[in-house]
Amino acid sequence: MDKGLKRKLNTGLVLAFIAGLLVLFAHPDYRQGEPSLRGSTPKDFSFPLDGRPSKLSDLRGKVVLVNFWATWCPPCIDETPSLNELHRRIAARGGMVLGVSEDDDQQAYDEFLKTYQIRFPTFRDSSKQIPAQYGTSMYPDTYVIGRDGKLDRKIVGPQDWTSSEMTVYIDSLLDAK
Repeated sequence: MDKGLKRKLNTGLVLAFIAGLLVLFAHPDYRQGEPSLRGSTPKDFSFPLDGRPSKLSDLRGKVVLVNFWATWCPPCIDETPSLNELHRRIAARGGMVLGVSEDDDQQAYDEFLKTYQIRFPTFRDSSKQIPAQYGTSMYPDTYVIGRDGKLDRKIVGPQDWTSSEMTVYIDSLLDAK
């Protein structure tokens, strides 16, 4: 292949990649902390909690972080220890992390829970219906719900949930009555 054609092809690929990133970042599902989410009611869904059927709406009065994740997602693995620590820290104060895995493979899911010693309630939604209803297109994706049962914030990507910024933010929600 001639060098000029190769250079043009590489330039085209780089430009296509950049255009793809721009489209991704402009997509409404990507906007972290999007103000339009604040105050809206999250989509209700059913899940098992402590071996019993439950619904997200049953958790009103708690600060809930709904974390969409998957076993094949390296950033999900990265944030798991801080989610465990966050849940431990906020559980006694009326807060909780609720994990929703979109894994197809039950064995991979079970192994992940064991390997990473998941301490917060989580369940597997292999139908992928719940993340789709929330507009989740990237993992991890976390929706923060205040005690009033309303969405406060959407956070896309892994976080250090033990950072001072996140601690102050979550504490402000826990302290709100």
